[in-house]
Amino acid sequence: MTILKAKIRQTLGKKVKNLRKKDILPGVLYGPKIKTLVLEVGLKQFEEIYKEAGESSLISLELNDKEDQALIHEVTRDPLTGKFLHVDFFQPSMKEKIEATVLLIFEGEAPAVKNLSGTLAKNIQEVEVKALPQKLPKEIIVNIEILKTFEDSILIKDLKVPEGVEILKEPEEVVAQVKPPGRIEEEAGDLAEEKPEGVKEEKEKEEAQSADTDEK
Repeated sequence: MTILKAKIRQTLGKKVKNLRKKDILPGVLYGPKIKTLVLEVGLKQFEEIYKEAGESSLISLELNDKEDQALIHEVTRDPLTGKFLHVDFFQPSMKEKIEATVLLIFEGEAPAVKNLSGTLAKNIQEVEVKALPQKLPKEIIVNIEILKTFEDSILIKDLKVPEGVEILKEPEEVVAQVKPPGRIEEEAGDLAEEKPEGVKEEKEKEEAQSADTDEK
């Protein structure tokens, strides 16, 4: 299992910006059986581990010479550069099911695209799942080679997941399909009007609450 080294962070509030200049990523660790801790981890190592584990695979977080399993629960990025600004680690109970977001990875080539000049429409690119922490998949593979005609579609119920993993979506919801030439262009105008969801703000409030708790 991937090991990420962390240490208790002494720098709080606006001074956290100074850590980022040194390629140190601020974060917090919380869970049902631990008190919230403010942490810092090396940015470069975190980037490598995040690429490998994502937000639904357990990692080993080394803190004070002790290793505990945790999830990268949430990350905050700079909206312009995409650089990591903050990370939340969650230490779950290994005996209780939790919910997590898992990416869908589309593999193969759809015959309806290759032979009929259609356009692949990925209606869903991530799903919420529920499982024991150790059962959570990093990703779910979607084989689009079954899309041979414009009438074919891949539904939620068609997705292959490990035993013990439940997808929290309607079974009949369409994940992917191939649309005829011209159909995507007709819908492009509507999609262009939609604004992307903004990046969530950094968790300075949580840090302050944690700091107050430690001082008491």
